[in-house]
Amino acid sequence: MNWELLTVALMAGAANWAFRSLPILLHMDRMAAGGWLGRFLSATGPAAIATLFVASILPALTPDLARLAPILTGTAAVLVTWAARRSVVLATLAGAVAHGGTVWLLG
Repeated sequence: MNWELLTVALMAGAANWAFRSLPILLHMDRMAAGGWLGRFLSATGPAAIATLFVASILPALTPDLARLAPILTGTAAVLVTWAARRSVVLATLAGAVAHGGTVWLLG
């Protein structure tokens, strides 16, 4: 295992945990909805998703199209399904099926 990759994965996991757990642990459900802290915390969900996506995709990026095809098809399926249905569940399932199907087709 590459230590740099493990370090990045642990940092991304710790940041994700902190963004999701700290508001619950600090009882922030009573704060004002329009305040700066509320806006900051509402932006952390998309930021956490983007961070996890980048952390998971960077090791797989390669100029070899056969190895990159499952990532491209899975990501495209997620984006198209999300744009069409606005459903996280359906978009996730579509991305997983497209990625798995591409891996299966390429052997």
